[in-house]
Amino acid sequence: MDVTNVLSGPFCGYQLGLLGAEIIKVEAPDGDLARQLGANAHWNNERMGISFLAQNAGKRSIAINLKTDDGKQIFKDLLKSSDAVIENFRPGVMDRLGLGFEACRSIKDPIIYCAISGFGQEGPLKDNPAYDQIIQGMSGVMDITGDTMTPPYRVGYPIADTIGGLTAALAVSAALHQKTSQYIDVSMLESVLTTMGWAVSNLLMNHNEPTRVGNENMTSAPSGAFKTQDGLINIAANQDRQWEQLVTVLEAPELNENPLYQSRELRKENRYTLKSDIEKILMNRSTTEWLDRLSTANIPAGSVLSVKESLELQQVREREFTLALDQTHPVERIDVVTNGFLLNQKRLKPASRVETLGESTDSILQELGYDSNRIQELKNEGSIR
Repeated sequence: MDVTNVLSGPFCGYQLGLLGAEIIKVEAPDGDLARQLGANAHWNNERMGISFLAQNAGKRSIAINLKTDDGKQIFKDLLKSSDAVIENFRPGVMDRLGLGFEACRSIKDPIIYCAISGFGQEGPLKDNPAYDQIIQGMSGVMDITGDTMTPPYRVGYPIADTIGGLTAALAVSAALHQKTSQYIDVSMLESVLTTMGWAVSNLLMNHNEPTRVGNENMTSAPSGAFKTQDGLINIAANQDRQWEQLVTVLEAPELNENPLYQSRELRKENRYTLKSDIEKILMNRSTTEWLDRLSTANIPAGSVLSVKESLELQQVREREFTLALDQTHPVERIDVVTNGFLLNQKRLKPASRVETLGESTDSILQELGYDSNRIQELKNEGSIR
């Protein structure tokens, strides 16, 4: 059961669904907030916002009022045939509803119960509201994004929510193999910090405080984004042999002879002087010309693309990374992303389109043994939609 809202939890459920899980999305009668979020105002008004469409394909939607006794009973009936519950309410909300881990385990054992929150279920910050940008700021991500001339910047998409969702999906997948009840407490803050391993470890073990370095790679030089005649190009000559090859491609033996660049450590110490010297050469040709030359020499390099340009890459299109799904009102067709791997050379796909709010409420209740009269009573009293 996916009892989640907006991004971290729904993204977790979507990934589990791609892996083959049957996902029942339990929504409040007014629906997941993400149904009202996205760039198309009309779709938002119809409770099918793009933010919702992006991560809820393949799920069956049932709309239940968990604040009513009958709504709670429906949840418990659903639980009996479920292997896992994922929720991303603030800590304590599900317990106050009488639907927390212990209550669920008393009804269905084994059960995997995954609670996703900003800071975790325990600790002095556990009750603090947490949105993606809050976590980016408190994790240090913003503090190390940008350069010395800029203030801290947020990453340009909700990276904390997404990482939290991936962390939860990984944890649930692993827990399902244990064959015992498991309580998973996912902290978005800790999930993000986990992905910052190099920065965190350099601080903890060598007391190197991470700083904003723009497009530079502090572990090597030359490694970063460089200006060309018509734009930017990323080059990562991280190894000595790559440095030698780069000097050859640039037709600049004087770089190799410069005492400032005689070793990897010296190149790191003098990275900005080196960057300037390399850019003077790169400015003489276009990005495309340099990419051809660098690729031929097997030097890691790439364009700096927009999201649109990235999705249009032949590499991305041929692997069917995005999928078109037929929809119903108000959307005839949607395009969604999938995940970052093929399984047995095949792209994982959602089992079905995105459902409207409560679209499967009746059919799910019928499967649980509720007759049409009882379903209508529940609608009349406001326990379901």
